Amino acid sequence: MKIQFNRAGFAEALGLLTSVVPSRTPKPILRCVRITAGEKEVRIFATDLEVGINYLVSEVQIEEAGETIIPADSLAAIVRESVDEVLSLQDKEGICEIKGADSHFTIYGQQASQYPAVPGFDGGADMEIGLENLQAGVEQCLFATAKESTRYALNGVLWEIKGKKLSLVATDGRRLVRTRVNLASAPEGKLASAKIIVPAKTMSLLDKIGSSDKDTVAVKLVDNQILISCANVVISSNLVEGNFPKYEDIIPADYDKKLTLSTEAVLSAVRRSALLTSEESRGIKLSVGKESLVFSGRAPETGDARVDMAIDYKAEPLEIGFNPQFLIDVLRVIKTPEFELELGQQDRPGLIKSGKDFLYVLMPINLG
Repeated sequence: MKIQFNRAGFAEALGLLTSVVPSRTPKPILRCVRITAGEKEVRIFATDLEVGINYLVSEVQIEEAGETIIPADSLAAIVRESVDEVLSLQDKEGICEIKGADSHFTIYGQQASQYPAVPGFDGGADMEIGLENLQAGVEQCLFATAKESTRYALNGVLWEIKGKKLSLVATDGRRLVRTRVNLASAPEGKLASAKIIVPAKTMSLLDKIGSSDKDTVAVKLVDNQILISCANVVISSNLVEGNFPKYEDIIPADYDKKLTLSTEAVLSAVRRSALLTSEESRGIKLSVGKESLVFSGRAPETGDARVDMAIDYKAEPLEIGFNPQFLIDVLRVIKTPEFELELGQQDRPGLIKSGKDFLYVLMPINLG
């Protein structure tokens, strides 16, 4: 195999591919990428056996077809640090040479026959979504997934299709987010009301695809896998097995204390009131009174913080405690200048709404 490739484009491809390459694995070949040059196109593959990427490389000249298996970190480092606009890559009997104007690297590869298959995207899509829409949805829900949980369903994002809308739902047991995005084309038949759980790692890859406002994501379900195709990238992923919590039961529907607040002003108030909290006193208190909202935080060994905000509120006063980081996380992803905060009693969760398609449920904490 021998190809000439544009270094910048190759570096962009490797930036995405290396994000699925495992740093530790009992199978050393999984720490490699597979490069295949046909007569007309070059593809790079990466997989950790759970998630795979099939990447069609642009701006490449094929001098000789073939394939090679190269350690991903070594290849990425060489491409990243090189200064040439164009690099040459040649493989002969498992020995790969990469050449620039003043550089020459030799890497020992592995047997191509041992590399696991990474699927492409064949046939029509089950549904289509605008890439920008989907990426906005990912940004608004991914932060609420569980980072490590024995309940595997919480390590992913629930995709729930209802008509022309796709609901994305994530929870770690202490908070829950649901955001809805419009589908460019909705599925039919059994898939029209499908519920699947997509791993958080797969969702994060969607956020790394370079987007233009015209790009569309094609989605197909095959057995226990989801295939996602956009532009020159195909992401394949196993779905998460398990039952997602019945999230509708968690969303409060009977609250009478409602406030409309400035997203930017509340984000600033939460950050400032949390400055003097400690590991032991991790929460901040929201004191809702007649026409005023007070954010306060304290740590016995440090001191107290208080931020006052004027509000339009006439209902019963209430004091409630929240984890400030969980408030900061959601306020960062709200797209509207204002949001609604709905409250019940001191021991019931808070409900944040932004527009028709975004809501966030946050469990309170006891501040003693």
